[in-house]
Amino acid sequence: MAQVSMQQVKELRDRTQAGLNDCRSALMESEGNMDAAVDIILKKGLAKSAKRAGAVAAEGEVRASVAKDGKSAVLVEVNIQTDFAARNDDFKAFVGKTLEAAEKAKDGADLGAEPFPGGSGSIEDNRQALVGKLGENITVRRWQRLSVSGPGCVHSYVHMGGKIGVLLAVKAGTDAAAKSAEFLKFVDDVAMQAAAMEPLCLTTAEVPEADKKKQAEIFDAQLADEGKPEAVRPKIIEGKLAKWMKEICLIEQQSVLETDKTVDQLRGELAKALGTDVVVEKFARFKLGEGVVKPVGEDFAAEVAKMAGN
Repeated sequence: MAQVSMQQVKELRDRTQAGLNDCRSALMESEGNMDAAVDIILKKGLAKSAKRAGAVAAEGEVRASVAKDGKSAVLVEVNIQTDFAARNDDFKAFVGKTLEAAEKAKDGADLGAEPFPGGSGSIEDNRQALVGKLGENITVRRWQRLSVSGPGCVHSYVHMGGKIGVLLAVKAGTDAAAKSAEFLKFVDDVAMQAAAMEPLCLTTAEVPEADKKKQAEIFDAQLADEGKPEAVRPKIIEGKLAKWMKEICLIEQQSVLETDKTVDQLRGELAKALGTDVVVEKFARFKLGEGVVKPVGEDFAAEVAKMAGN
């Protein structure tokens, strides 16, 4: 078996970013052939990646980037299995490169297929390699771009170190209004509102009929449990639905900063003060791990029973 020097191990580590033991084993297996050792490392990394592909990844980071002209922005969510690994420098660098790829990608593109910025292969190729290195499943879960044309801006707000990310697109009637301190403060305030209050839609007109029907059924069941007569329930449900839709729609929500006014009322006051239109066009909100089904372990009693051999 060929002797392996630390210099060879270091060279292979620099080329592949694999662990020292993996590099040493690959060099021994390849009898000192550096190129063959690189292939071995890559194959092992892909094998680890495939093995871990089914593991649930709900931690990670949401990150945003705004274009220099302020007219567009992108938001990405990249997941990994544990919060500890999410703080790893290599993972954070991968999130940054994924965000760079999103900045250049066309709307709706599969980010995994996009070229890896400043490196070789695709985002997916590098994701698989990082899975092999860190030993945890990683998923590039979702991304979105918002943009405005004409006077206005797209603003980003990322909360809790990447646990929640928001993009907000707001238009103004004039360039001067869009650059005013009052307009920019309003945009920032509404972005923070979207982060804090978890709106599902921008306006009540956007709430899907299926969601309204489902919520009405929930209210009906609650009223039935309370003993409300069936004849009076429709009117009560109508009022409850109206209140519910205002709570889940950003424009209709009570402002967290001025609780006696809605976001739309503040928008109207700003438009009057600036002497021009102000329109909240759209928003995007990512909450880290939202909708990911996490595995539920055994309860404490079951674990104790298993340890006791029962």
